[in-house]
Amino acid sequence: MTAPVPPSSPARLRRSLLSVPAINDRALQKAHALDCDGVIFDLEDSVAPARKAEARDNLKRFFTETPLRDRERIVRINALDTGDADADLDTVLALNPDAVLVPKVTTPADIVDICARLDKARAPQGLRVWAMVETPRAVLEIGAIAAARQGQGARLDALVVGLNDLRKETSVLPQPGRAYLVPWLMQVVLAARAFGLDVVDSVFNDFRDGDGFAQECAQGRAMGFDGKMLIHPAQIDAANRHFAPGEAEIAEAEAILAGFAAPEAETLNVIEIGGRMVERLHLEQAERLMQKVRRISARKDIA
Repeated sequence: MTAPVPPSSPARLRRSLLSVPAINDRALQKAHALDCDGVIFDLEDSVAPARKAEARDNLKRFFTETPLRDRERIVRINALDTGDADADLDTVLALNPDAVLVPKVTTPADIVDICARLDKARAPQGLRVWAMVETPRAVLEIGAIAAARQGQGARLDALVVGLNDLRKETSVLPQPGRAYLVPWLMQVVLAARAFGLDVVDSVFNDFRDGDGFAQECAQGRAMGFDGKMLIHPAQIDAANRHFAPGEAEIAEAEAILAGFAAPEAETLNVIEIGGRMVERLHLEQAERLMQKVRRISARKDIA
């Protein structure tokens, strides 16, 4: 008998997730003034091997002295099979961010491993796991990786695509439109949706190419991604704009909510709205979309 799929995580804004090197004190402090939905504090690729310990100390000081408010906080550790992983996890446990981002995930065993480590350390249940999908093996195993959320990988909350490593390992060239990568990207989106996970599109490397970045955001949104991992603050506004619900989507969600709230719809699974049939399963989608709209509005009030 197939295990039931866990319910989707609460709707969160993950339109713009800025990667900030933990070694860079100036970049850490600048994050306070940025309008991104979340910050990925990076202990991995952006930190030279000789400076890993220094980066961990920087991050501990930042979380203690000037903690980030009103944004999701994610710490990207080094791969689980490296010598830095244990020290990185000790740092994560000391800081208690919202999530730990695990790079180079290749099989479901990686998800089970990180969740077991966190459980053994009695990490708060609110500490979630995000998985980087950046190897050919991960793409081939993506359904099973996402399905780990059904069992011992219950902390799994999001998948993040890493195309730089995936291109390197497959020799796919970095061409506009990502034509040869789209089938793999859609596999990741499909797996995420099958198991109630959020899914974040890969970085766009040329932060000076605003038009190219906007086009890739529009493509990612059309493919079903929740947002994009960013490498520069100049990319935040475009990501927020492209991955936010549009006016037509909001109007449709409001109509669905109003339609199913009507007394005569209380026992119905299908109703007519604007000349088309709408199923009750669309009600949850409408509710999640409106949760995001309210979060965007609240963020604007805070700003």
